[in-house]
Amino acid sequence: MRLPQSCERALFERFLKAEAMILQTIRAALKKGVPPPDVVAFLRRHEEEEARHLRQFEDLLEMTSIRKNTLPRVANQWCVLAVQIYGYESLGLEYAKLLVHTRPDFSAIAEDEETHVAFFENQVRKILSEGGPQTTEARKAAQALRRRLPETVDRYLEAESFAPFREDLKRMILNSIDRRFAAVGLTAP
Repeated sequence: MRLPQSCERALFERFLKAEAMILQTIRAALKKGVPPPDVVAFLRRHEEEEARHLRQFEDLLEMTSIRKNTLPRVANQWCVLAVQIYGYESLGLEYAKLLVHTRPDFSAIAEDEETHVAFFENQVRKILSEGGPQTTEARKAAQALRRRLPETVDRYLEAESFAPFREDLKRMILNSIDRRFAAVGLTAP
């Protein structure tokens, strides 16, 4: 979906908010030591990329994104946390795609987001392929996330400039995430 230029600032602000949220989640996960050792190196690079994106958007918008001094609480199990990050990265990718339609010069950021989503998608696939309790927990995490997602998307679409497109955007974003979750095996297609 192509949005008019009048939505550009709102897109930047929402993407900034999404990047701040995922950066804080990654920092909390690393501090808590939840990710397995083979994931930590990727998360460290990911943390650097997200921080770079934040600085770029903060400079562009002349605003600060992270207001909390405390990190968010994160799940104690990698199988749950991986699903949560995957869901939020998928949401961020949807905003990045919208942003690139408005500002093609930000295509590198959308490419970074695709890389992040693919990484977590592979992590979720790995978890699901192992079967057992971790698979069950991952699917429960996906269901819980999916229940909260409409409210999250609503908050991200509150800007007045989105009003004429709000319902279509919400449906498009949620359908895209539903397809991702089904394709990876988190939910029934």
